[in-house]
Amino acid sequence: MTESKGNISISPLTGRYTQKTIELWEFFSEFAFIKYRIRIEIEYLIKLRQTIPELKDWKDIQSDEELRQIYKKVSSLDIETIKRIETQIKHDVKSIEYYIKKKVPDKYKEFVHFALTSQDVNNPAISLSVKECLEQSIYPKMVSLIGTLKKQHSTWKDIAILSRTHGQPASPTTMGKEIRVFMYRLENEIEVLNNIRIYTKFGGAVGNFNAHNVAYPDIDWERWADDFIKEVSSVKTSEVYTYQPIIRSKYTTQIDNYDSLSRIFDSIKRICTILTDMCQDMWLYISFNYFKLMLEGNQIGSSTMPHKVNPINFENAEGNFKLSSNIAQFLSLEMPVSRLQRDLTDSTLSRNIGTVFGHLLIGLDSLLSGLSKLDINTQQISQDLDNNAIVIGEAIQTILRKEGIDEPYEKIKALTQNKPETTLEDIHNFIKGMKLDKEVEDKLLKITPHNYIGII
Repeated sequence: MTESKGNISISPLTGRYTQKTIELWEFFSEFAFIKYRIRIEIEYLIKLRQTIPELKDWKDIQSDEELRQIYKKVSSLDIETIKRIETQIKHDVKSIEYYIKKKVPDKYKEFVHFALTSQDVNNPAISLSVKECLEQSIYPKMVSLIGTLKKQHSTWKDIAILSRTHGQPASPTTMGKEIRVFMYRLENEIEVLNNIRIYTKFGGAVGNFNAHNVAYPDIDWERWADDFIKEVSSVKTSEVYTYQPIIRSKYTTQIDNYDSLSRIFDSIKRICTILTDMCQDMWLYISFNYFKLMLEGNQIGSSTMPHKVNPINFENAEGNFKLSSNIAQFLSLEMPVSRLQRDLTDSTLSRNIGTVFGHLLIGLDSLLSGLSKLDINTQQISQDLDNNAIVIGEAIQTILRKEGIDEPYEKIKALTQNKPETTLEDIHNFIKGMKLDKEVEDKLLKITPHNYIGII
């Protein structure tokens, strides 16, 4: 069987959903990971030559910007060159080192990757990719979602709907208020995510600067490395949001502790949980016919039933949020665990970070698409309120309690429980039969499922 190159992906992220995730390739593809590591190596060289006497005259030969062009202009051909070297020597980071050495004067080439271990390059690269993905892709999409929800809250804030607790008709609310619940939850959790500082490892073979210190004992390598990580992660990459600079972890083994990434994954998991909850509620409102779905152009709603318009955007979003959440939870639990000073488990796990953001991004796009197609059906909503006059029983028995009437809850229970056919007229007749003060009676008679909506 022959397949075109675009049809052989075993993951929908780079197959069916290629166009939906292509913006993430800049952060999590193999190309991106190599480019980030070249960036760390080059920025390390630039700072190193500001410090070490043997490198002071290098600037006269190659400017900082000329060095930076090595990673800024890296091409697919450059990546293929590095991969060929890796095929020969069987080491990914060493392949990058050998590639860079060909780009600098022979006199200085042995200071490429000087005193570093692979994870001094890998870990900052991973942390940078997560930081910049949040800044450039995830936060802008979250801002768009919050903006959409704000508009819908404003538009629907006065539209009373029948609420359901335990699936049963309950005290009315408004559609706008229910949208506001999800806005509130998302805003709170996004703030939590914003405030998580990303840490990374940078400290030599086992985190103690052994090689650095033995070569240049007079340099305060801890402070030097703190400054380096802050500088390399302080570049502004987004107009929407700029994450705080990365912090160097003071105490590590050969690899990152991954505790800060674990916190990020946990926050993403909670965001996905909130979004899943929203998708399921929207799905149910559509099933109640509270929303109609608008078709796009020649879109088909069902392959066999022409009358149907399926809520596929919300279902697609739900599935992707669940995948993102579960992968995030797995990485959160597993990445911070390493045998003694180093094992390679994290190398495999970290290459799957992009799947967390990939499924999250697809889910966000699907949710936004679904929300844009909602057309509120006020006729059905009003009819449901009219057919469930029993839900104002809470209001009546509460006022009767205030007025000192004996056993008002029990009286309303006898009138309404297991009697969904109870009408507003039945309730009004009950109120009139209570022989209340005229003012209280009038107040009770004005209560309807349409206006008993509380503070919205």
